[in-house]
Amino acid sequence: MTKKQCFGASHVPLSPAVRAGDFVYVSGQVPVDSDGKIIDGGVGAQTAKALENVAAALALAGCELSDVVKTTVWLKRAEDFADFNAAYAPFFPKDPPARSTAESRLMIDILVEIEAIAYKPV
Repeated sequence: MTKKQCFGASHVPLSPAVRAGDFVYVSGQVPVDSDGKIIDGGVGAQTAKALENVAAALALAGCELSDVVKTTVWLKRAEDFADFNAAYAPFFPKDPPARSTAESRLMIDILVEIEAIAYKPV
């Protein structure tokens, strides 16, 4: 494995994105604004913001959403699955990545958390 490069800084002990060879691993992104405040608006708005934050973390590593090959999603409530899907789909209009989605108790009071793996040869 090649040397890992960490991108960005955080107030928690993690890197938003880490490159390992041709892969970039994005830590779970949550629906917070630049001030760290959780956004309102239900699961659709929170999904969009979490994916915008995924895109921002990817950009730190020179990637974009089209480079994503796998996402993992945690939803607070299974009944939000349809609304989540409706908000998620526009971010991956062509060749969507593989995805796992699970209902989960999340660490903060949010409705969704999303992590991603991107592939972009260096």
